[in-house]
Amino acid sequence: MADPVLHIKDCYYFEVPKVMWQHNYESADEVPSWLREAHPEATAAEFNRDLAGKILIPQPFGTPKNLYESASGFCISKFMILEVVVAILLIVIFRRVAQSMQQDPAPRGKFRNLFEAMLLFVRDQIVRPAIGRGFEEFVPLLWTLFFFILGLNLMGLIPCLGTATGAFGTTITLASVTLATGLWCGSKKLGIVGYWTNMAPPLPAIYLPLTAFVFVIEVAGMLIKHTVLGVRLLANMVAGHLVLLSLLGIIVSAAGSGFYSWLAVVVIGVCGSTLFSVLELGVAALQAYVFTFLSALFIGAAIHHHH
Repeated sequence: MADPVLHIKDCYYFEVPKVMWQHNYESADEVPSWLREAHPEATAAEFNRDLAGKILIPQPFGTPKNLYESASGFCISKFMILEVVVAILLIVIFRRVAQSMQQDPAPRGKFRNLFEAMLLFVRDQIVRPAIGRGFEEFVPLLWTLFFFILGLNLMGLIPCLGTATGAFGTTITLASVTLATGLWCGSKKLGIVGYWTNMAPPLPAIYLPLTAFVFVIEVAGMLIKHTVLGVRLLANMVAGHLVLLSLLGIIVSAAGSGFYSWLAVVVIGVCGSTLFSVLELGVAALQAYVFTFLSALFIGAAIHHHH
């Protein structure tokens, strides 16, 4: 039941220190049926031991196959809950900022100044230069992408939670939003035919095979670059947490050595993890910036004529 990368893997439970959450199953019949089916040979004592510290997420709409995979229906995972929490927080925060702006256009207070500065940064330093003419209609979407990704990245630095942007399903869905926006808005602005012909240079009819080849390359490139957009966010967030996991794992691996050797490893591991966690704060913001900037570039390329 244990997994070596619990902090970055999506699952159907939240994990806390074992002393904070104990299961006291007296018999295997008290264990959820899907867990019994996944581990038919396990006893109640083994379930209590392996599930210590794991807060199982209720599954009213589906049946898990195990702690990480779905067997049927719609199973609610840890990352799904974190994504909903971040979405609700964004609604509350931006509603508060909007109401404050309606009452008093001049920014007052640290809270409003902070978020207005971030909003203006995204609008003026990312969206405007990347998209150019007509950028205004895409500002709300790219604001949402930036703060949603930033919120998920920061959630990953909170103990007992996890980084939802460390799951391929999350990042590829965000990239799909960018792709769909480019397709829809590009088709609206250039026309359906104009959008697709915009991908190939207007060559004479004699060069039709070359034009078709370029068109295929451009379409494939569009799909690849949006896939890479999701993969790069995933890779950067997972890599940081794996480094933290490695630093902390050194402490565990050194437990069998002498006391002074272990103490030295603990000091180095804790200090290294602390410093790297501070670095991860910057990485969380940087990855939100890069994803938003690339999304703005892709949308800008989709809605403007290339030639």
